[in-house]
Amino acid sequence: MTSDARTDPRDPVGGVPALARELLALFTAAWWEADTGLPDLGPRIARPEQSRRERELEALVDRLLRELKAPPGSASEREAAERRVAAFGRDFAKSTLDLEDRHLDALLQGGFPEAAREFARKARRFDPTVSGEDIAQAGRNVWTMSSAQMMLGLPVQLTPSVFAYSLLYPATDNLLDDPSIPEESKRAFNDRFERRLRGEAISPSDPREETIWRLVSMIEDEYDRSSDPQVFESLLAIHDAQVRSLRLLRPGASPYEVDVLGITLEKGGASVLADGYLVAGLLRRPQAELFFGLGALLQLADDLQDVQEDTRSGALTVFSQTARHWPLDRLTDRTLEFRACVLEHLSAIDAPEAEPLLDLVRRSSLHLILTAAGQVSRLYSKSYMKELEAHSPFRFPFLLRQRKRLAREHVSILAIAQASCDG
Repeated sequence: MTSDARTDPRDPVGGVPALARELLALFTAAWWEADTGLPDLGPRIARPEQSRRERELEALVDRLLRELKAPPGSASEREAAERRVAAFGRDFAKSTLDLEDRHLDALLQGGFPEAAREFARKARRFDPTVSGEDIAQAGRNVWTMSSAQMMLGLPVQLTPSVFAYSLLYPATDNLLDDPSIPEESKRAFNDRFERRLRGEAISPSDPREETIWRLVSMIEDEYDRSSDPQVFESLLAIHDAQVRSLRLLRPGASPYEVDVLGITLEKGGASVLADGYLVAGLLRRPQAELFFGLGALLQLADDLQDVQEDTRSGALTVFSQTARHWPLDRLTDRTLEFRACVLEHLSAIDAPEAEPLLDLVRRSSLHLILTAAGQVSRLYSKSYMKELEAHSPFRFPFLLRQRKRLAREHVSILAIAQASCDG
């Protein structure tokens, strides 16, 4: 599924908000055109092989927990620990996840760990009160933007815009999620924030706004509003999508009261679309389609992973609305078919050095959906869950036990992934 090419080879689209609406229509149509039969998920993995991989994963978790619980005291001890963890993690990835050296080299030698470490250091200097949870959340976007840089043939590095955008939405989300702040104040903030994104010289009303304004200023220091308008239009597009996403916080609304699918695809798509503009300044139409599609797919995967929590809280997603009345089998079929459609857009990337990363996106996007489904197996038919599990490197109950174990130890999956890459 592709659209017609435009004339300008650099940025074939006018305003980015208009582009986002076009892409929303494009991918909404792709969703409804997707089949609801289970697509080809590749080769099945026999139970003995899954058991072998599980032993490898359990050994890795044991090793990493020991390292994380006993941090080295000196710089040399830290470097030695990082090398041990990285070597073990590389062996694990190759033997259990079927990754190749080219995949690991793209991640570990392509600038990703350096950008993530630099981000964590600068985030703590920028705001000494920032929590480890916020750094981890923002760090996910650093990796996404680093991937965008590699896909576009750019150096993987922590630019001012990568730093600022990655912190911007934890900062705004924390403000909007704070129950102590009245709804009227939140609406006023959204209005003021939009004016600030448009370039108005508006003074911050409190320390939290001052922090957010400083992050916007970092982007303005890297990009000029007159010569790089698409960068700031992309920020307005994601802001508009975030504001509309507040409609999803309406417990009990019927599927015909709120455009849950449209808001979901727009929010995820506009977020990663902004990633692309903030690292490159300009995007060609096929590149914009790819980034929007990847963002929409990631949002769907996140919503599947959070379906139980969203069902309890009343938050509206395509999965939480369905889970109240039907098994998630057919909806997950459609999500997997939608994934296949999105991956067709990887052809927009012509940077040879990005090919290992593109292959990793193909593999990891499937495992992301399978793993998310496995966490909420009770929402599926037993036969469907059995079929999904046959294509997973690990059995789903095993993964659930490992997650509970890590939760007891107060260690996140992201922390383990970061530890594996820090060498």
